[in-house]
Amino acid sequence: MGRIIEVVPHDATAWRAAFAREARALKHVFGEAVIAIHHVGSTSIPGLPAKPIIDLLVVLRETMTIGRFSSAMEALGYRVRGECLDAEVPGTPGRFYFSKDQDGRRTHHTHACAVGHVEIADKLAFRDYLRAHPSRAAEYGALKHELARRFRHDNIAYMRGKDPFIRTVLKHARQWSRGAPAAGADAV
Repeated sequence: MGRIIEVVPHDATAWRAAFAREARALKHVFGEAVIAIHHVGSTSIPGLPAKPIIDLLVVLRETMTIGRFSSAMEALGYRVRGECLDAEVPGTPGRFYFSKDQDGRRTHHTHACAVGHVEIADKLAFRDYLRAHPSRAAEYGALKHELARRFRHDNIAYMRGKDPFIRTVLKHARQWSRGAPAAGADAV
């Protein structure tokens, strides 16, 4: 059986601390190649219910030599996933994915992109838009709860169920971010 989809109430204190700990470890792994590490995903949006999995976005100077970090990421407990282009829900070219489990439960998703990659602006715009628009975040939280109830043992269906909402919000977030002040207080 696959992972169980569990959406829990927001735990800002624990999730900020978990992000900070992991960001320090990732900074050590990626060293001088790192430009920034951002807390993204639902755990980074105050008040938003979420799967208790910390999403980190690592912005690197380049990703042509991303493989040189594989051993160090594995030593931190990560599974090196690459771009996941052939996954059931395909990844994005140029975005490299690492997942970390502890005691059989997923704890972290780390996404690494080269500076300038479109995923960086999109992930930050989505996060910042939901932070600035709590009613949209509440809609997303309700959707996540409903999908977790319906697809408790089907992560693919859960992700696909969120996709239309994410696409709609991302369209608004991109427009909004062009005129919005930065809300990146949790980047290292």
